[in-house]
Amino acid sequence: MLLAPAPDHLVWLDDAFVLWRDATMHVTAHHYGIGVFEGVRAYPTAGAVAIFRLADHTDRLFRSAHILNLRIPYSREHLNRVQCEVVRRNRLESAYLRPLVFHDGIAGLGLHTQGLTVHVLVAAVGWQDGAYPQAAHGGPLRGLRVRTSSLIRHHPNAVFTKAKANGNYMNSILALQEARACGADDALLLDAQGFVAEGSGANVFVVRRGVVYTPPTTSALEGITRETIWSLAEGEGIPVREKQITRDEVYIADEVFFTGTAVEVLPVVELDGRAIGAGATGPGPITTRLATLYHEHVRGMREDRHGWLAVVPP
Repeated sequence: MLLAPAPDHLVWLDDAFVLWRDATMHVTAHHYGIGVFEGVRAYPTAGAVAIFRLADHTDRLFRSAHILNLRIPYSREHLNRVQCEVVRRNRLESAYLRPLVFHDGIAGLGLHTQGLTVHVLVAAVGWQDGAYPQAAHGGPLRGLRVRTSSLIRHHPNAVFTKAKANGNYMNSILALQEARACGADDALLLDAQGFVAEGSGANVFVVRRGVVYTPPTTSALEGITRETIWSLAEGEGIPVREKQITRDEVYIADEVFFTGTAVEVLPVVELDGRAIGAGATGPGPITTRLATLYHEHVRGMREDRHGWLAVVPP
């Protein structure tokens, strides 16, 4: 859960630290949704605050910008230092960071971007662990109730799905609105061919007979948490396969879970009114194991053999 920023909270905008309330832009900024962003988490560890997979998130930010022809006027190393500094200056221990690259306005009424300035923002706010998101059906959250969306995930030649682009998320917002209006917690989106793509803002994994399956990233984002879970599963000897998954395969799965920076590892216990595996009794053993491993790695409770933790200087 995101926490409200304090009055003296700082953000970094165009190479300067400014107060949260002063980080403003003209109302026409971001008019057509051309921009890219990242969602990054910082965690308290035994020795210091650490940002999980900072360099990987920044690399993806630059890849997204390249796809959209946005030139970021800073180096990767500079933005990595800035993200650490935003956490440090705001005295945050558990935080959610949002690097954002966007245009400053519109040039007339046309769709071109010539003459527009590219701005870069890094904001970080406190994060409080807890049930995410709160179950729409009430009571303690033991897993998500999900509904297949009537909207399809983007075709890769409609918008570029390898970019974590701002405007792409209109699809996610509409799907989530629809799911919650039907009493579900989240949405499952299919691709243009009718195969499972991802959740409204998370990658999806399906477990059957001890094997973990996940859809290809043709229409889904190349999730950093997805990649992390794949690595952790293989380290435990749990086989992982990438394959096209049909909607009814999800119905008969032993376990299903979503992954993402915000949600971490979150079990799905119901899809379209059908219980998944154990259903209401809670997440299955593989989901539980991978969720525990992820929790321990991001919080520095295990040896960082992968170099995933970027320590924020004191």
